[in-house]
Amino acid sequence: MKRVTYSLLIVFTLVLSGCKGGKTTDGQLIGSQDRPTWDNNLMPFGMVYVPSGVFHMGPSDQDINYSFNTKMKQISIVGFYMDETEITNNEYRQFVEWVRDSIAHKMLGGDHVLEGENGGQAINWDMPIDWSGATGETEQLESLYYTEADRINGKKELDPRKLIFEYTWYRWKEAAARENKDKPRSQFMDKKQISIYPDELCWIRDFSYSYNEPMTRVYFTHPAYDDYPVVGITWPQANGFCAWRTKLWNGYRESNGMAPVEEFRLPTEYEWEYAARGGRNLSPYPWGGPYIRNTKGCLLANFKPGRGNYPEDGGLYTVNAKSYWPNDYGLYNMSGNVSEWTSTAYDDASVMFIHDMQPDYRYDAKEDDGSVMKRKVIRGGSWKDIAFYLQTGTRNSEYQDSSKSYIGFRCLLPFLGRGLEDFK
Repeated sequence: MKRVTYSLLIVFTLVLSGCKGGKTTDGQLIGSQDRPTWDNNLMPFGMVYVPSGVFHMGPSDQDINYSFNTKMKQISIVGFYMDETEITNNEYRQFVEWVRDSIAHKMLGGDHVLEGENGGQAINWDMPIDWSGATGETEQLESLYYTEADRINGKKELDPRKLIFEYTWYRWKEAAARENKDKPRSQFMDKKQISIYPDELCWIRDFSYSYNEPMTRVYFTHPAYDDYPVVGITWPQANGFCAWRTKLWNGYRESNGMAPVEEFRLPTEYEWEYAARGGRNLSPYPWGGPYIRNTKGCLLANFKPGRGNYPEDGGLYTVNAKSYWPNDYGLYNMSGNVSEWTSTAYDDASVMFIHDMQPDYRYDAKEDDGSVMKRKVIRGGSWKDIAFYLQTGTRNSEYQDSSKSYIGFRCLLPFLGRGLEDFK
């Protein structure tokens, strides 16, 4: 009997200590404490806020191509942040240099690598890398460079094929299926390895019998084009950039005790069109319309005017990412300059069956899928397109593994909470 009494006393004591939770709460429901800080008035650098709202997607003018690949539909969109310009050469170069340096640190080892969590390794970013060769470190990095046989006029250059970035792609929609609810997460995770350097040769490949070699040689590397939109980027490369950007900022935030942000990603075509309209629901262009010139006769975007007077708008190829006036949300070049990748898979009839709240139509095509399964929606038109493709309601597509001299991208970051307008 005494043994039973002692056992009950021990259990009762454990229950009481468990209720205390290790902290004095006075028995009240106060929520979990010591949470990371969060600033609802957050404004990421280089981005603008696009508020939640509703719009009517689809053509705002005659479908002169009779493509019939979109219909008018009312769509509700959750607020988000979006890059005010297309991702520029210099912004993408930060990604390239990060990948280059991370590979170099691992190759050098020693003080360049630290012991990370769970027995892993972490890069010591405080250790400088001597790319000049003065300390002999470049001998250990020799495999990153072109071999002598591949050097043009003997110039020693990094081999961009060696710049590989790995990130994890989680198939959320597949994991959410009822029959998959008890399966391990690893079944829905794909580790992707991508070569991240832009395809500089696309300037020549895209146009037969056209002299574009200077653009191939200098467009991505010369400082004259630092603030021009990056091109020659495939759809997987654009997604890889978004994954790196998320890793970069969340690593900084978490190391400083701040809550992480949601993932950077490509916008859906519906988010893209909503942002491009800038609150002008039925207007054909981001600036309104119906014309592509202002009252002074000046062209309002970088495209192919008339029958091909390319320089009439001020640029023969791409132009500075902040050229022309932004739309009412503060977004530049949502029409013209370069077309932009979206996350949406292309299907002529997808508008007929998508949800009217935050729609998303996606397919992660595999390498052995047919080419028709690899089409992704691009929006906005480019420097080489006629005005029809600049309209906010015009849909177009490209194969996800294609790199073009007229396709770039910009990132979207979801807003967490009710809306930024509550803090103004």
